[in-house]
Amino acid sequence: METDEEQGGVVPFQLQFDKPIASQIKIAEWNPEKDLLAMVTEDSKLLLHRFNWQRLWTVSPGKNITSICWRPDGKAIAVGLEDGTISLHDVENGKLLRNIKSHSADVVCLHWEEDGKKDKSSNTTSYEDRTSRFFPPPPRVPKMPGLVPGDSGFMDDGEDSFQELSNSSHQRYNILCSGDKDGSICFNIFGIFPIGTVNIHNLVVSSSPSSSNAASRLLNASICKVALSKDLCHLVVLCNGELITDEVNQGVGHHGLLGFHCLVLNTSIFSKRKTELHQVAQQASNIEDLSEVIRTSLSVMSKIWSDAMHTFHEKFNAVSTLIIDHGLDSTPQDEFLSLLGGARASPPLHQFLENSLGEAGLKRVAKAVNGAGKELQLIVLDHLQPAAEIIGFRIGELRGLSKWRARYKGIGLDEKLMDNATERAGMLFVQVERFMRVLASVVQQFSNFFSWLLKSVKILMAEPSDQLPFNSELVIIFLKFLYDQDPVRQLLELSKVDRSVEVDIFKDAFEMPFSAISEKLLCKDLLPLFPIASSSKLKPYKVPASVSYYEDISHDSSESEIHQQTLTGYISFKLPDDSFPVTNYIGIIRGLTHDLGKADGIRDPIEAALLRIPDGHHCMDLSLYKEGQIVLLLNETATTSENSGNGYMMILQAGDLPFVSLSRSTAPNSWKLHELQDSAIYLQLESEKVRSIPHSVVSPLAVSASRGVACVFAARKRALVYILDEDEDEDEVSDTE
Repeated sequence: METDEEQGGVVPFQLQFDKPIASQIKIAEWNPEKDLLAMVTEDSKLLLHRFNWQRLWTVSPGKNITSICWRPDGKAIAVGLEDGTISLHDVENGKLLRNIKSHSADVVCLHWEEDGKKDKSSNTTSYEDRTSRFFPPPPRVPKMPGLVPGDSGFMDDGEDSFQELSNSSHQRYNILCSGDKDGSICFNIFGIFPIGTVNIHNLVVSSSPSSSNAASRLLNASICKVALSKDLCHLVVLCNGELITDEVNQGVGHHGLLGFHCLVLNTSIFSKRKTELHQVAQQASNIEDLSEVIRTSLSVMSKIWSDAMHTFHEKFNAVSTLIIDHGLDSTPQDEFLSLLGGARASPPLHQFLENSLGEAGLKRVAKAVNGAGKELQLIVLDHLQPAAEIIGFRIGELRGLSKWRARYKGIGLDEKLMDNATERAGMLFVQVERFMRVLASVVQQFSNFFSWLLKSVKILMAEPSDQLPFNSELVIIFLKFLYDQDPVRQLLELSKVDRSVEVDIFKDAFEMPFSAISEKLLCKDLLPLFPIASSSKLKPYKVPASVSYYEDISHDSSESEIHQQTLTGYISFKLPDDSFPVTNYIGIIRGLTHDLGKADGIRDPIEAALLRIPDGHHCMDLSLYKEGQIVLLLNETATTSENSGNGYMMILQAGDLPFVSLSRSTAPNSWKLHELQDSAIYLQLESEKVRSIPHSVVSPLAVSASRGVACVFAARKRALVYILDEDEDEDEVSDTE
């Protein structure tokens, strides 16, 4: 193992350890709040390791994992899959918290951002979630009887995972952004409530704020990365595709630029209306959680009752068989009614009661049916009924908000739809009450029938009957209406013809905010970065790239402007060798997310810098660190074998680089970075903060700005963890909570 001292000098970046790994890693992300590293192996297993490399858990979804992202509080991780699903997992045990199907293609990138603003000057009255004042904690999802651990998710059910996810009222306002390979970007508040979507192929950016003669759009584009700003006002999208400029007057497109592009979307609606969106998402996501309780409760109840009825029919179907064998033309109900009327038991019924059923068999059937009835009643009382009550209350809260048209009409909270949802929530509660009455009646009649039948069996067997109580009228009703019918099953089945218990009743009401917000997500700017080979046109094009936002500290703000934080967006990327005449460049751009303008339509310039990698080396990966720094992962190119030679990790002060202004052209139809070739900065290993690594390194480079650590993976299946901030307190750095 490499030591931290070479020739008596301290090497930059302390090496914490060098560990072998069983499988090569393709994705890695540090937890933003704890010293935990999530990794995805090439065989699509998700691993969670502590800082000391102790493995906490492993999950395998059975599908190809294409992206991961931590929730800002570090308590959950989002996993993007190749089928368009996003799964949320608990950090404590890896338990599957929720599956979200927002996409129809591979989820190639995820970014989860939390609102960082504190509105001290806001005059708006804060909203209080009053549900906990009137109701006990919401019910949990009941467990399916006989379920093998792991059947319902990746891991066994945890005690508090569902409860933790459903307590969105205690979470700060955050938004999960996801992009797929077909160009769709979806937004989910708390990671679970869908609040908007946009497809980059449908975005149009005007060439000039003062002109509408031409507009640009993308064809055959594939998303590489998305990053939402900390103030939630901008979304940066890195993608490859063909940029076309349409002439409105002629209706034709030209100026096609096939390459890598950067889009800036205006998502200020998430910030400007965050109070309203937070409230709606809070109520709606809890309603969805409670709807899941109802759906699962119905499934569990259906399974329990179906098993009990199977036991009943398995025994009592023998009556029909015996009647046919004896050549009689009657029904089991006729034979039972004849016995109830005082006649002697017919030969087939006598044979059934004495031999096929018997006292022990009858007691087993009675125990199964009565036990199922009690279990269903408990599920209704502990899960179904409380969930329906809280849903009704939360829908009522949203209905009240929808009447505040000035604030909530703009985000799509429609009063008429909420009135309909309120009515349906009331009907849901009525249906639950109706089911409870039907269940109680059916169970009572089954119990009465079994009591009479047990007394009859004892009489046939010449045994004392202990005067078992039963009601003859109820036996008659049971034989006529319940013996070969099942009203409980009919209520549990969610048939399309007659939905006796309706659950998905709020979809229309919540689709309105989704549609209203989606329409307000517009393209604010578009910048072509570099060309790519035409052979890559229809293929996802992966390029080492990183996007981050830092507070602007280039100028001092007066005390009265402290609350107005300015964020500078930095974009760094590796240029492919065939994009410039001279190879081995890294591009850094900042200022793209600054306000585009002013009343006169003049846009602020973009700043950019080109970095030339030292000769004999090439960039494997890169990452923006903190305060505008950039971490580069380099390999020597002079070696013939991928697994031989040294690697290097370098940190640059990107904020100190001599950036060059790039004017925003009237039409994004040229590669602006070409203008910077003459002003490119040549990096020198000797003059930068560099750490030599005795292995050829591979991507991904996992860097944590909040924890001050980096994980580097070697080509020879090794993981090296470095502490980047040597000045930090040792106890703070080595925290492994």
